[in-house]
Amino acid sequence: MKIKTFLYCALLLMGNTTIKAQQSTKIIDAPASQRQRKITQFWIDRTQIQSAASLSAGPLTLSYARPAGVWQEALPLGNGQLGAMVFGGVADERVQLNESTLWAGHPQDPNNPKGKIYLPRIQQLLFEGKNKEAIDLADTTLMGLPKNIKPYQSLGELWFDMPHLKAEQYTRSLDLERALQQTSYVYNGVKFFRESFISAPANAMVIHYSASKKQALDLNFTWKRAQDFSCSADPADPTQLLLQGQIGQSAPADERGTKFAAIAKVILKGGKLINADGRIAITGADEITIIITAATDYPGLEHIAYPQTPVDIDPLASCRKVISSLNKQHYQQLKQAHIEDYQQYFNRVKLNLPDPEQDKLAKLPTDSLIRLTKELQKIPNTLVNKFFQFGRYLLISSSRPGHMPANLQGLWAWQMDPPWNADFHTNINLQMNYWPAEVTNLSELHKPLFDLTKALIPFGERTASKLYGAKGWVVHHLTDAWGYTAPADGVQGIWPMGSAWMAQHPWEHYNYTGDREFLKVQAYPIMKGAAEFILDFMVKIPEGKSFAGYWTTNPSHSPENSFVLPSGEVSSFTYGATMDTQIIRDLLQNCVEATKVLDCDPDFRQRCQAALTKLIPTQISKETGRIMEWIEDYKETEVNHRHTSHLFGLHPSNQISIVHTSELAEAAKKTLLSRGDHGTGWSLAWKINMWNRLHDGEHAYRLLYNLISDKTLPNLFDNHPPFQIDGNFGATAAIAEMLLQSQVRDKNNNYLIELLPALSHNMDQGSVTGLKARGNRTVNIQWENGKLKKAEILPSSNGPVCISYAGKQIERHGTKDTTVLITPDMFQ
Repeated sequence: MKIKTFLYCALLLMGNTTIKAQQSTKIIDAPASQRQRKITQFWIDRTQIQSAASLSAGPLTLSYARPAGVWQEALPLGNGQLGAMVFGGVADERVQLNESTLWAGHPQDPNNPKGKIYLPRIQQLLFEGKNKEAIDLADTTLMGLPKNIKPYQSLGELWFDMPHLKAEQYTRSLDLERALQQTSYVYNGVKFFRESFISAPANAMVIHYSASKKQALDLNFTWKRAQDFSCSADPADPTQLLLQGQIGQSAPADERGTKFAAIAKVILKGGKLINADGRIAITGADEITIIITAATDYPGLEHIAYPQTPVDIDPLASCRKVISSLNKQHYQQLKQAHIEDYQQYFNRVKLNLPDPEQDKLAKLPTDSLIRLTKELQKIPNTLVNKFFQFGRYLLISSSRPGHMPANLQGLWAWQMDPPWNADFHTNINLQMNYWPAEVTNLSELHKPLFDLTKALIPFGERTASKLYGAKGWVVHHLTDAWGYTAPADGVQGIWPMGSAWMAQHPWEHYNYTGDREFLKVQAYPIMKGAAEFILDFMVKIPEGKSFAGYWTTNPSHSPENSFVLPSGEVSSFTYGATMDTQIIRDLLQNCVEATKVLDCDPDFRQRCQAALTKLIPTQISKETGRIMEWIEDYKETEVNHRHTSHLFGLHPSNQISIVHTSELAEAAKKTLLSRGDHGTGWSLAWKINMWNRLHDGEHAYRLLYNLISDKTLPNLFDNHPPFQIDGNFGATAAIAEMLLQSQVRDKNNNYLIELLPALSHNMDQGSVTGLKARGNRTVNIQWENGKLKKAEILPSSNGPVCISYAGKQIERHGTKDTTVLITPDMFQ
């Protein structure tokens, strides 16, 4: 290592550490090539790892025998606003950070003024089978201006250098039960330990360094970003290193770009510090605590929608306020507050799938467990437990009330232009992110999605009016932090079903929680506005066409899929795609039920009921016996297409079930078989949920195996590829629904609690506590040899509790004070 001498001024540090003026000191300084390398997904730690520690990881700990070599191997931390990916390096550590509101772009009105004028002609062309003409016209008159949105971006990265070029007994880990990342190793006989977490109460990331020998800690670090930033010492506090910038300032300059700032504050116990030339260097410390916080000047969607008064947010001032509030808190205090806050969510659900070789498997790194899955041709239950809880961990870490909802990558993105902009995709991905929220007892974490949905309404109302001449509000296949609701990307983006699907989620939240006030104040206005658009948007099918006189959507897509017209022309643009009708049926039925619960809007209820009688029924192909994807039985261009959109009625809706619609359920099964058992990560997760709804636990497990063995990265992130987080969330929900379902109604219209409806023989023994069923029921289940041992329906409210097991149903009376005990002999 090079030795560099700095001259610096005296300052007083916490922990009675004094830095003297004019003193020479050794500063760890990486080679210029190391410091100046570009931001990439790859990372090289100069340290030679000579041996790994003897692992004996906790049942819910991800552990590894080497540092991350690529971003996709790093370990995620988050609190809903701040996110970090920690690489676990020795000589060279990298911590990549995100802030949930750091989006490129700015508010705009992207609605095409030609839309309403040319819509009738587009609809006529589609009814006449002139799809190509309709596509060309729609491309110039309905598409957003501009067609594309700007991306979510990485905040920046902290790069650390330490003089440790070899390490023994190395390990890094992520403790899911406490949301702590840890790295430890031995260098020259001294054990070094590093612990990181991101605290919601503190609104900060905390990194703590310690060693088994006093004065052993030497390191330096700096801020890095690919563009639009500066790194400097804080003139107000020499123990702080600042990152500041504004998106779009590189070229061309744009004064509307989001401004951002971050502070990394150092607190020392012993040792000396210098802050110069955009780098902090520390020598001879006993302990080092680094507190990191970040902020932007993003004003929030509600202010963008209603800009009544100017908002002047100073990101650096926001950061300084956070740091100041933490000045008197010691590391252990910050850690304890973080763990308590995190565990109030995480500890609600416990899944225990025992493994005969648990002790042996506990000594394997997590990436080795994934490889072992392929060798065994089954998933070790140890890994199923981790994978299930990892999905819950990610939701807790990326979706907290008061912050943005989880995007395509949750909270974590290292690029300036991540895949698909890391946006909010509303034709499956955003919704899938929240499938585990209710069933795995994380209802509060659903709130960011509701807040985004509510904030999008005024933008969606403008789009509905300008493009379609309709009331209500609409979102197409994606949106962003600026309220983009127009069609985007290409003609495939003319899919005005996003708002109708998003409106399903607040209704589900009501079903799981029984919160009537939420239904009245927040859920119902969202649902009604989405339905008003649909009722205005639908048109009557003309004479001479299939289902003449019925109402349908026009234009329409079955997301991202295409078909062959009788002429041989390949198209995706059509009218009346099956998914549209199923989403609409779901929305209108939910609106009808909501008006009955709230005893309101009888005229609107009647409109919805009338429309329901005019919707095209879900059809079965006479040729294939499968659910038809379009209004006509067109030939498919890709039988194994990743989207299974026309099975929306099976999942996440409840229109198709083996209980009430057995013929449609059989057709859905044939559809899934034709789609195949492979696909992208999120696609597999969706199909697992669908096989669960068909009560085929063995097939569901087979796809879960495919997902984990083939589409899961070493850090358990879903590998789409590239990384998308929806596969993680969808799979966690799927594991829960193998054990508990509640979407089907009984003869009295009560939700039916189905116990172990899709249990595989590979999971024939275990227990789960804390899962939620619709009707505001918390359920604990135990099973042995693939059969129910007992279940408990915990006290919640008075009224009938309807339970199903192995195809038989019973009813018990539940109260606010009594646990309902269920045993298998009750179903004899």
